[in-house]
Amino acid sequence: MGGHARTALSAARRHLPSAGGTRQGAGVSTLLIVHHTPSPHCQAMFEAVVSGATTPEIEGVRVVRRAALSATAADVLAADGYLLGTPANLGYLSGALKHFFDQVYYPCLDETRGRPFGAYVHGGNDVTGALRALDSITAGLGWRRAAEPVTVTGEPRKADLEACWELGATVAAGLAGDA
Repeated sequence: MGGHARTALSAARRHLPSAGGTRQGAGVSTLLIVHHTPSPHCQAMFEAVVSGATTPEIEGVRVVRRAALSATAADVLAADGYLLGTPANLGYLSGALKHFFDQVYYPCLDETRGRPFGAYVHGGNDVTGALRALDSITAGLGWRRAAEPVTVTGEPRKADLEACWELGATVAAGLAGDA
């Protein structure tokens, strides 16, 4: 882990508020990564997020990965925090992530308020509509943003992938404080 990433991890541990307790017990929090990765660019971002979330320096966090079309309300209810990944398609979220939210919104509405989340979005040239939709849906759920979203247009550069790594590490480290 590089110096910049180590600094981000330290800052996350110091400054993120708790996620409101663990659901797994025994000192383990669960981070659910819900993603739609239809392209090599989205896949690279996803892998960087997972790498950051699973870095050995973060203990007491179980990372669960679910494709957006297979994630369920039970997955959401069992998790203490969330990372969401999507391409921006036609100025909006991917249909897969929208479907995920359609399936879990009401079953999870009251039970998941206040839980932290982070997001990463890839677009060909614009991600504004996808970010607006994510903000609207997560605000409706009452989730709180644990880190600024990572947005990338075009091919992800090294700095973009480092930002994805830091996003994963930041959200996971925030949950580690609850373990």
